[in-house]
Amino acid sequence: MGDIEGLHHVGHVVHDMDAAAERYRRLGFAVSPPAYPVLPGEGPCGVANAHVYFLRGFVELVAVIDPGRTPSGARPLPLRVPEERLPGLRAAVRATTGSIAAFLRRFQGLHIAIADTPDIDAVAARLTAAGVAHGGVHAVQRPVETAAGTAMEPARYLEVSAPGLPPGRVPEGRVGFAENAPVEGLRGTDHPNGATGLAGCVLCVADRELPGVRERYGAYFGEPREGRADVTLVAASALGALLPGERPAALPAFVAFTVEVRDITATERLLRAHGVPAARTGAGEVFVPSAAALGAAIVFRQEP
Repeated sequence: MGDIEGLHHVGHVVHDMDAAAERYRRLGFAVSPPAYPVLPGEGPCGVANAHVYFLRGFVELVAVIDPGRTPSGARPLPLRVPEERLPGLRAAVRATTGSIAAFLRRFQGLHIAIADTPDIDAVAARLTAAGVAHGGVHAVQRPVETAAGTAMEPARYLEVSAPGLPPGRVPEGRVGFAENAPVEGLRGTDHPNGATGLAGCVLCVADRELPGVRERYGAYFGEPREGRADVTLVAASALGALLPGERPAALPAFVAFTVEVRDITATERLLRAHGVPAARTGAGEVFVPSAAALGAAIVFRQEP
């Protein structure tokens, strides 16, 4: 489908933002300072986010804020709206916090997969025509680290919904689309492990559910193809062949994501030097098991 250009980002929901940032740095990633929202006249609230940026896509680290203990080096992001809109904003923050807390109760790991699109209105129209429920297109601003400092960049997003679940939720977590303009002077994309881009993620499902999930994702993203949203579907019985030793924490669940690197030999050497266990996928690629990466296996692939 021509309205998708790969993965925009994946979201890794964690118990402790400080511990997650430290673990990702040990894995050789550069991690942005976390940020958290502040409502007018109130203290920290909602969830804190930190990012691992690539030239193509990013990984978002997400943790529920403890008002009595914000993450180290975290930046407050004051939310400013007219007084009459404040109740709605509070409700939105509560809903987001509740959703992330529910993901975390399920397991610590990947719960979010968002595809990149140059035309989110076309995506919305296509999904509606296909009978896929969604919450419509929303406009937000997101903090981005640039050479000139932190910039609030406009973005638009859409979340897919499933029957019987809260809006914006499907059984495996949060799936959707995002549209935003390229950011000039993006900082934080130079990673010691040589990572250059987000290449895909893996969704594990019960064997009997595989045909239905395949049909569902076909409606979302179309057939997996190079340059498109690469969500690899795998039956639970086949996960061990794809990622030896891995078992899903729940079903269905996102169990891994893949990043491309400049030099896979150098990446593996860095991981071992940092005491990080590195194994081989069924296809011979390097991966860090989920037990060593806070519930999400990370596959490292030599870039073309």
